[in-house]
Amino acid sequence: MSTFSAADVKRLRDETGAGFMDCKKALTEADGDFDKALDALKVRVQEKAAKRGVEREASNGAVVSKDGAILELKCETDFVAKNEKFLALADELLDVAIANKVTSAEELLQQQLLDGRAVTEGLAALAAVIGEKIAIGGVAVYDGTTTTYLHRRDPGLPPQVGVLIEYAGSDESAARTAAMQIAAMAPLYVSREDIPTEVVDAERKEAEDFARSEGKPEQILPRIVEGRLKKFYAERVLLEQTSVHDDKKTVGQVLEAAGVTVSRFARFVAAEPAGQQA
Repeated sequence: MSTFSAADVKRLRDETGAGFMDCKKALTEADGDFDKALDALKVRVQEKAAKRGVEREASNGAVVSKDGAILELKCETDFVAKNEKFLALADELLDVAIANKVTSAEELLQQQLLDGRAVTEGLAALAAVIGEKIAIGGVAVYDGTTTTYLHRRDPGLPPQVGVLIEYAGSDESAARTAAMQIAAMAPLYVSREDIPTEVVDAERKEAEDFARSEGKPEQILPRIVEGRLKKFYAERVLLEQTSVHDDKKTVGQVLEAAGVTVSRFARFVAAEPAGQQA
């Protein structure tokens, strides 16, 4: 007959985040062997988290940032997004990302938490406690001069929109204004030069095909295509967007006047499928 104490059950709960009955069952099946029960329960927790990840969507969460880094941790509901354990894990994951200078969520998943557990294990354990899918939405760590803008959509919730900018120049206020622009207008690229050739070619072909389908004369197609591309740049390129703070200037003109050059940015929104970096 297996023998274990209430202290063993509590310790197992603390280390795995599993429920009381699950911990008791694991210890019973392991004949009181704590390490054996721990290993078995870890497997069960990860299996449940994997199943939850396939069946459910994490469409909420929080964005945290410090020291030139930003991270989005996703969950299913706004109730969990403001949970202390959820936010504590987000902060710890950010520390791990900074310490290891990770470049992607996939890379962060290969790291260890501060207590030695694998990041995947920590995510699974919290998911087991909270009962929701928990996932890293995105992460970026920059080593240059940076500024951050975090936006709260609801005063009762943590920031759910976040932008990290890496820039050169001494006017942090201008750089932060650009971060606010990115948060509001969601550009995909810093400049035209950052756009992959295949993306431009696809836009050009789509514009040309559409113009032909409308019966436009061949001789004016180049002008129509260039007009379509100009509109695309104005919508998707940060430096060519109209500034939300001065609608008589582009963001590029505002930054140039301030002596600021943006090299890259990351934008994460908790309610969107994936963040973006440029």
